[in-house]
This record gives sequence, structure tokens and C-alpha cells, in this order.
Amino acid sequence: MADYDAFPEQRLALIQQMLTDTGRVIGVDLAQKLGVSEHTIRRDLQELARRGICKKVYGGAVSQIKQSALFEVRAAQNTVEKSTLARRCAQFIAADSCIFLDAGSTYLAMVEFIPADLTLTIVTNSPQIATALSSRSNGEVILLGGKINPLTGSTLSADTVKQIQGMIFDQTFIGVCGLDPQAGLSAVYYEDACFKKEVLSQSSEVIAAATADKMPQVARYKVASCEDIDIVVVNAGTNIADFSHVNMRIEIAE
Repeated sequence: MADYDAFPEQRLALIQQMLTDTGRVIGVDLAQKLGVSEHTIRRDLQELARRGICKKVYGGAVSQIKQSALFEVRAAQNTVEKSTLARRCAQFIAADSCIFLDAGSTYLAMVEFIPADLTLTIVTNSPQIATALSSRSNGEVILLGGKINPLTGSTLSADTVKQIQGMIFDQTFIGVCGLDPQAGLSAVYYEDACFKKEVLSQSSEVIAAATADKMPQVARYKVASCEDIDIVVVNAGTNIADFSHVNMRIEIAE
């Protein structure tokens, strides 16, 4: 067995790989596995957090999500997984309701699964989603205005927030950058996090579709606790063991 106590960089590299593979590490488990003290592991996690690789949480650490790719790039990734999530999310929509669709490639995929005969008011801050919905004849589609952020593929500005403050949503399908049982729902960008908070405050029910690479993960800005989310939709095989004690309904999309 390697002497990880004598080779700190080798130890840090192994911990970083574990974070990449699983998204979360537990301090006690690492100390036992690597044959070092828990104090040493705490120092290692602090160093990795300083490098921006992880975020320390109670008992260990979770990998840190960094700046995401452009929306067009993300939309072309994991298309089968997102389509499965999108189909399941659409099944939660009730007729004669007002729903908010957050900007995101999963919710863009969701458009094709929304029944055409449902009368709905659909609000979104995504020009791509609004365009995909433009042929709907039942109900109405509202695109929020404001400056378009190319990284999120959405309108994000003070004007966008003001429009939200005048609306009440029966359901909100919120975008997920990271979801962790302790840190909750988080976002990569500050403006996006502020906007999502405002949307959630105006919503009766919150539903989040999370691809496997988002759980457990922590982005830079907290949006809400897990208890603020009513339903999380995940694909089969997603690691949800860490969420077993969280008061949050998890639906498996198949």
C-alpha cells in the first residue's frame, strides 16, 4: 500500500479523483482508506477547497462546479438522459395551470412532451423555449424580457425580476446546476441564483430535473434548501443515497 502520509500531493490527487468520480467524499472514510489522521484529511480538503476543486461541507467535501459551457454546447450533451427526464417532468403538469419553465436544455426538451390539448399559461425566461412553444394554440406563452445572458441562454436582469414579482406560478420547473443534501440547490452565476430565488418565492410547487452529474454537486451560489423543492426528477442509476434523509420527493424517470 502506498504511504500516503509521506506523499501529500499523491494523496491530494487521489482525493481529487474520488471527488471527480463520486462528487462527494467523507473525511472519516478517507482517513481510514489512506491511513492518515482525520486532521490531515481536513487540511487536505481545505487545500483542495483553496484551489477551487471542492467545497467543504460537514464531515467532508463535495466537488465544486465551475463555469458552465455555452447553452448551445450543453443542449447537445446527454440528450437521451435529458429527454427521459423531460418526459417525466411533463407528466406532472396539470391543465388550466400557470407554470414557469426555467432556462435549460432539459426543459427545452420538455416542450415536445407537453400535451397540445392542455390549456396552460407557460412563462419562461428562455428565448429558445418560447420559440419552441410559439405554435401552441391553447393558453398563452409569455417570454420574460431583459438582457440575454449567452452562458445561461436566458434573460437575466432587474427587469426580468420585476416581471416575476407580478406573477404567481402553480408549478415551477427550476434549473439545477448543483444539488446537494446539505448545500441544497445551487447555481453557477450570481444573477441566475438571484433570479431563481425570486421565482421560487412566487411558486406553489417546485419541481427540479437533475441529470446524474448534478447530484451531489455544489455550485458557487445557493438558491434553496432541499426542503424547498417538492419533487426532484432523476434518471435510473443516479446516486441518490446521500438524499435518503432529506424531506424531498424523488421520482425516477424511466
